[in-house]
Amino acid sequence: MTQASSLFTRLEYRLAEQLFHTRWLPRSPRTQRLTMHLFQRCAEAGHPVALSVYGHMLFHRGLTPQDKARGARYVLEAAQAGDLRAQYQAGQIHEHGCALYPRRDDHAVTWYARAGEAGHPLAAQRLARAYREGQLGLPVDAERAAHWQRRADQALDLGEALDSGEAETRH
Repeated sequence: MTQASSLFTRLEYRLAEQLFHTRWLPRSPRTQRLTMHLFQRCAEAGHPVALSVYGHMLFHRGLTPQDKARGARYVLEAAQAGDLRAQYQAGQIHEHGCALYPRRDDHAVTWYARAGEAGHPLAAQRLARAYREGQLGLPVDAERAAHWQRRADQALDLGEALDSGEAETRH
């Protein structure tokens, strides 16, 4: 039964993703409610990418502190499951803090490092800047700043190569 529910969750997530990104579909309140409901169901079922996407939406666009706290919890759950974007967002959550998760520079550095090592360019750039300017409780260290900047540049170069490779295969 777990495989069937997992398949159903993946299908629901694909539908929510399509509704979210489709330009020709009218942006009616009803369509938006359906899309958010599908993302919520998938996140509650533990779908890692849905946890990341829905958590991000709640954290940044939630109307109440409870929505923001639930969004942060979903993002951190996705980060612990290995979602790259969620790891970067977890760093952001700990760097800036929120009601449920107060500012913790040490946690922010840990999440940025995990995401940066896995190839997230913004996380690597954030660590490079932190080492250059002595932010997030880190000492000024030009060598480490250069290391993280190289990682950011490599991740950006790899992303551009993948994007151009995808464009070539579509034509």
